[in-house]
Amino acid sequence: MSKVEEFEELRPLLFSIAYRILGSVGEAEDAVQETWLRFDGSATRPTSTKAFLSAAVTRISIDVLRSARVRREEYVGPWFPEPLLADPYEDPARSVELADSVSMVALLLLERLSPLERAVFVLREVFGFGFDEVAAAVGRSEAACRQLLVRARRHMEAGRPRFEAVRKEREELASRFFDALREGDVAGLQDLLAADVSMVGDGGGKAPQLARAVIGAENVARLLASVFPRMARIDVTFEPHEVNGQPGAIFRDRDGKVLHTLALDVLDGQIQAIRSVINPDKLGHLGPVADAWAIDREVRQARRPTQ
Repeated sequence: MSKVEEFEELRPLLFSIAYRILGSVGEAEDAVQETWLRFDGSATRPTSTKAFLSAAVTRISIDVLRSARVRREEYVGPWFPEPLLADPYEDPARSVELADSVSMVALLLLERLSPLERAVFVLREVFGFGFDEVAAAVGRSEAACRQLLVRARRHMEAGRPRFEAVRKEREELASRFFDALREGDVAGLQDLLAADVSMVGDGGGKAPQLARAVIGAENVARLLASVFPRMARIDVTFEPHEVNGQPGAIFRDRDGKVLHTLALDVLDGQIQAIRSVINPDKLGHLGPVADAWAIDREVRQARRPTQ
């Protein structure tokens, strides 16, 4: 195989590693491109191309994450990962780990880890790399990597229970949720929400967003049932779509431009959290982005009584 063919075969894995470390589609794609440049510029062929490229993309991602953390500390409002509609890497032997690790809640928990802990956890727990490969990738001893993994596991396990809902159950619940949303059915929505459900939006100060998280089944249901019918009157539509391995939807304006994404966390037959990403900087990889401020003005205008 040529260098290009080897690289392209491994590209899905490299992107998936980088995205889980960085939580950003754009930054992950840049890390993969930088990895290619290093591989292409290498005078010798590595013994294991997979090990070489995985180590390179991991080191690049760690460096990017360290600088990104400063920006995230200054971020306006809640920070969510860039929505991922489909993970390009598939491994039937690790399908559960892969699906779980790309969810919004898992990526937010990974944010609590140091860059090294995050990289070790992703390589070992998610992709099943051996400790020798992990050590080579992060530049630490195997013993040090084992300790990093212990700390990372402790943080991750303390953060949440694992999602036990099977795929079919999640899809059925999500279908009922979106039916109730279309109809503005407060009672129907409330029945699907956990008592302490939270709804949070990430606008980054660049789009209209909730002033604070909305908590409680009744509050969330009433807000959703009042807002979407108004949006529908100005031809905002949504299409159910898996977002970060979870049930969700993409909302679009009348011209089909992306307004925001929405992802549902499902546990014990109820929706535990609703997370929306409306920051335009995080939506460009999904297609042309709508003007959220203009949509907000139209919605407000639609609320006013006709003269």
